[in-house]
Amino acid sequence: MKKVKIESVLISVFNKDGISDLCMELHKKNITIYSTGGTQKFIEKLNIPVKSIESLTGYPSILGGRVKTLHPKVFGSILSRSFNEKDIIDQEIYEIPKINLVIVDIYPFKETLNNTNDEDKIIEKIDIGGVSLIRAAAKNYNDVLIVSSKNQYNNVLKSLKFNNFFTEVSLRKKYASDAFKLIAEYDIDISNYFNENPNDYQSVSLRYGENPHQKAIFKGSINDMFEKLHGKDLSYNNLLDTDSAIRLISEFNDITFAIIKHNNACGIASSKDVSSSYDMALVADPLSAFGGVLITNKKIDINTAKKMDKLFFEIIIAPGYNKEALLILKSKKNRIILIQKNIFKQEKSFRSILNGTLEQDVDIIKNDNSNWKKVTKKIPSENELKDLEFANKIVKHSKSNAIVLVKNKQMISSGVGQTSRIDSLNFAIEKAIKFGFSIEGSVMASDAFFPFPDCVEIASKAGVSSIIQPGGSIKDNLSIEVCDLNNRSMIFSGIRHFYH
Repeated sequence: MKKVKIESVLISVFNKDGISDLCMELHKKNITIYSTGGTQKFIEKLNIPVKSIESLTGYPSILGGRVKTLHPKVFGSILSRSFNEKDIIDQEIYEIPKINLVIVDIYPFKETLNNTNDEDKIIEKIDIGGVSLIRAAAKNYNDVLIVSSKNQYNNVLKSLKFNNFFTEVSLRKKYASDAFKLIAEYDIDISNYFNENPNDYQSVSLRYGENPHQKAIFKGSINDMFEKLHGKDLSYNNLLDTDSAIRLISEFNDITFAIIKHNNACGIASSKDVSSSYDMALVADPLSAFGGVLITNKKIDINTAKKMDKLFFEIIIAPGYNKEALLILKSKKNRIILIQKNIFKQEKSFRSILNGTLEQDVDIIKNDNSNWKKVTKKIPSENELKDLEFANKIVKHSKSNAIVLVKNKQMISSGVGQTSRIDSLNFAIEKAIKFGFSIEGSVMASDAFFPFPDCVEIASKAGVSSIIQPGGSIKDNLSIEVCDLNNRSMIFSGIRHFYH
């Protein structure tokens, strides 16, 4: 596609910040500027010649400013195709100029929504003309450059000056793509406002992000997942921990209780009832449990509620609560109490990085005894196999590098998020001893293979009786030899569970 020389421009912006420099440079190049209302007055104050849209259309702004640019001469000047003979003839017949640069932003609907409940003010911030102009210019990117945000002004001006106010199709297409994304997000915000079904897709402003200086929103259908019974609004960090809690608890069918802190389990256990499961989860790390997120897969009874009430925690999630238990838990006004309604089976996960997005399949693969390979002379006992499966489920949801120690379906310690697997293991051992656990007879899970036998040596010396790891190292045989020499058993699961 050919280069396009900028000869005329339409400027109509709600936010005037940063537009002055662009107008000055356009004027220096004798580029004709068309504008509307407040933007026209702003440009005139810069002593820059500007033509009103009314001089082009023959119509004034009407309906209190609701209709300014919606006219065939405006849209014809933007949508006409330079390679289409009929378009060129129509332009000549109807005296339609050619506009090849459009600088238009949209009304601040979301900002207005966050600042007022006045429906009239909110409705008036639903942009019609601006969105239409942006769509038209973006659609005709072969001839027109669309600038739809003040954040683009500096880069656009640099590019125009560098190319002597000619534009390449690659640039025009990129800005068209940005424009369509902007409009899509804008329309979602408006749709959410008009959506009367609270269970449908929503965009919810949060108190702040990971830190108070960061703004944050949640886009989703949180009411599909929970019924909120009590407490303050969920924060950004609450939601992250809640997500981790749900993903972890969904792995277990037995009565299980887990305590989550910073996306990792600091305590988790399965036992005969909720109360004993809670006791076993708490003792694994009562210090980290402070301010955590609690979750169980069974109804909470009054006995468990009385114990939990002694602990400061942010959130409790359960499938139900006895009436007496709920009265106890509601004694703290900010404590968030949720009933989990559904397990959301997400198939894809997304993470924004650099100037793009990473997408991957969610780690939902089933990895149990039927898939494992027994690689040592000693075979794990039935109890060890149950603990190995329990530990392997936890390590799957623990930040890498991850090591988990389990005994009798109770996580007695873990080491997560370290840059060295040895550090994770040593931390887990020290922590278990610190809280009074005997490592003798425990099992260990690792989220990835051991490149050297050092972790197996340390674990064996500490008293770990059986190990589960993915296997796949070129030195697997050395780890197997250490197990055989120390009468330990080891399983290769065949599945790595990195979680960054």
